[in-house]
Amino acid sequence: MAIARPATTQAGSGLTPPEITSSAVSAANGVDLEQPISVPKAPEDPSVHDSLASPSGILAEKPSAPPLKPTSVTPYLTWLDSVSARRIDVKFAHLLETVRTFRPGDDLEVIRKAWIFCLENHADQKRASGEPYVIHPLEVAQLLAEMKLDATAIAAGLLHDAVEDTDVTADEISTRFSDQVAHIVEGVTKLDKIKFANREDHQAENIRKMLLAMVTDVRVVLIKLADRLHNMRTLEHLRPEKQQKIARETLDVYAPLAHRLGMGKLRGELEDLAFRYVDPVAYQQVEKEVDQVRDEGERFLQGIVKVLEEKLASHHIHGRVEYRIKRLYSIQQKLQDGTLPLNQVYDLLAVRVITQTVGECYAMLGLLHSTWRPVPGRIKDFIAMPRPNMYQSLHTTLIADGGHQFEVQIRTEEMHRIAEEGIAAHWKYKANESVTDKDEQRLAWVRQIMEWQREMTDPNEFMSTLKIDLYPEEVYTFTPKGKVVVLPKDATPIDFAYTIHTDVGNTTVAARVNGRIVPLRTKLHNGDIVEISTQTGHTPSRDWLSFVKSSRARNKIKHWINVHQRERAIEIGRKLLDREGRKFKVAITKLTETDFTRVANEYGLGNGEDLFAGLGFGKLSARQVLNKLEPGSTMPVETETEPTLPTPGQMSEAVKRVFFGKGSDSLQVEGQDDLLVYRARCCNPIRGEEIVGYVTRGKGVAVHARSCPNVQNLLYESDRRINVEWSATPSANARQTTYPVKLILTCDDRTGMLKEFTAIISDDDTNIRSVESRSNDDGTATVEFVVETVDLKHLNKLVNDLRRVHGVRDVQRVNKI
Repeated sequence: MAIARPATTQAGSGLTPPEITSSAVSAANGVDLEQPISVPKAPEDPSVHDSLASPSGILAEKPSAPPLKPTSVTPYLTWLDSVSARRIDVKFAHLLETVRTFRPGDDLEVIRKAWIFCLENHADQKRASGEPYVIHPLEVAQLLAEMKLDATAIAAGLLHDAVEDTDVTADEISTRFSDQVAHIVEGVTKLDKIKFANREDHQAENIRKMLLAMVTDVRVVLIKLADRLHNMRTLEHLRPEKQQKIARETLDVYAPLAHRLGMGKLRGELEDLAFRYVDPVAYQQVEKEVDQVRDEGERFLQGIVKVLEEKLASHHIHGRVEYRIKRLYSIQQKLQDGTLPLNQVYDLLAVRVITQTVGECYAMLGLLHSTWRPVPGRIKDFIAMPRPNMYQSLHTTLIADGGHQFEVQIRTEEMHRIAEEGIAAHWKYKANESVTDKDEQRLAWVRQIMEWQREMTDPNEFMSTLKIDLYPEEVYTFTPKGKVVVLPKDATPIDFAYTIHTDVGNTTVAARVNGRIVPLRTKLHNGDIVEISTQTGHTPSRDWLSFVKSSRARNKIKHWINVHQRERAIEIGRKLLDREGRKFKVAITKLTETDFTRVANEYGLGNGEDLFAGLGFGKLSARQVLNKLEPGSTMPVETETEPTLPTPGQMSEAVKRVFFGKGSDSLQVEGQDDLLVYRARCCNPIRGEEIVGYVTRGKGVAVHARSCPNVQNLLYESDRRINVEWSATPSANARQTTYPVKLILTCDDRTGMLKEFTAIISDDDTNIRSVESRSNDDGTATVEFVVETVDLKHLNKLVNDLRRVHGVRDVQRVNKI
């Protein structure tokens, strides 16, 4: 077992090719070979220092091409000088040999056809570096070949810029090649022919388009990643502002995307290349610090490797050992808060043990712990609980003589291949091969994102959701039956419930964590066993949006609220129109859906339901709508050409007609925000306080505390005022609504004060949402609590109890939270 030495990754395409002979090139190109030429090796990239063992695959050192005789200049290369033409022919021969090596059964004819088509359509185009543009699609195709993708993917790689940068259309590609090739190229092509409000919207829609195509064919994103990798390798030729933009986008989207697909090597190179341009000062500083410890670190790791190889041999475990020094960008992520010196980055130095079986992995872990002291809390079993991208390994951090810490990763050969190449390691495109379950799991999050995006009209919201989901910090929790549920960091039982099923989330009423009932906003931790209690008929609370962490939960809650608000608005709109119809003796029930759609279209709306929703939300006048449905029915005929909003008085009367029953002159307020009833944010009234309602345009009824300063301003608009009252107090067994209240306490700055406050609040059966405290210069302290109260009586008792604490000078309620 030879020690695999670390090597600096080169900036070339990376695959160590099979030997290319003159006859091979001749066969590949159908041309004669004459005098030898030398193809120079790509320049060394000093940023990459994280390879484990001798690099291979897409990050391997790019070899010099062997001496070759030049090809005759074929008709489609006449626009190039003879040296460039011969060089490009050599690169294409290299590509064909790579495909032959990794996929000997593939038909190379489609690749040749795509290459000629590429040359014909990119003729005379130059890159920013001045080299022929065709070098770029050829390098992208080479990367795809090294990923062992099929001929269809490689052909699409050669054509990936054709639709975007030439007059070629997707239909033409479909005709010349296949629908599959056209679909892949379409997925990679930017939306440059559509005008967007700003660059951010443009970027968001391009990425949305790529992900939509990726759901049905992952080759789309593999080509995009290869495209981005080659562009990053040649970024030095662009203007600084362009370098910054592309590098930032790479760190925000493409490197995390590679991570989610399990493509560790590609992600690592993208990160290091982008880091160099995003923060060159930090890059140089980290590089300098790493260089200072590199020699000593390598000597230390070589000693560790020697011990491990002896352990493998003496215990008859078949395996090999590699080592590495952590990548620069990964180091920067650990150092960026400025509190951790380089020598305390626990996984700066790492060793990898690669065995044949899972049993040998665990046996090796035991040997390691009997040889060196493990660091508590740093043992992670990703074999039993794989990461969402299917990464599997055992991780442990050990302390060697002298106090040096180093990390060891233990995995099988298959796990190693998946960790390095990710989805590209398993993705198959043969007629008799199907997608593996692991690949389906890797793409499940993409399908979820694209399902949620249908509910997102704002491109910025889509990008925010995507960035959260691309690179989440994860928490591993369990159902009572032992199923692993992976959630984002700081996730709550509500996030857990929505991960199980949308209906479970929507009807959640309580949760137990490790057997204890906890508030629904409780943050979950690794290993927590979570049990969700549901209740038929229960619905999501808008308040949940303030603490859920997962995009799935957030979008499902928003979707439920939007759908049910709209449903209620439609119901209210129908009632309003029916009442108006009876007033003018128009039978609304005799009107057809065609009639409603016709009037809806006059207002710029889609259908009858949109029309009723507009009425329910108070955006349309029922009388105007009725007159459009039955012209002349509401005499005198209203003559305005543009629809106008109803007056506040009309809105108030409309709301009263819908909500008030016989014998009642007050609107019943349940306490939770609703479509047409919500607590005003300026005063946040709670049950027990005197309240007053005001009708707003298109937003329903705002409920204010009568003591709210804003009420004085609203009193002058009496036609908008509406009587409201709290609904009956819930029974003792019913689930009580709670109201957030902010309290500010001024007290002596002494030890134990905060502990006394929290004890009193707990004794009063009150949940604390948040707490902040600070010391003042005058020897006092200020403590701010946001607590959940049931009603005014509950709040008053809590305030009085807090005021009785020795050292408390003042307790004030702040209306605006």
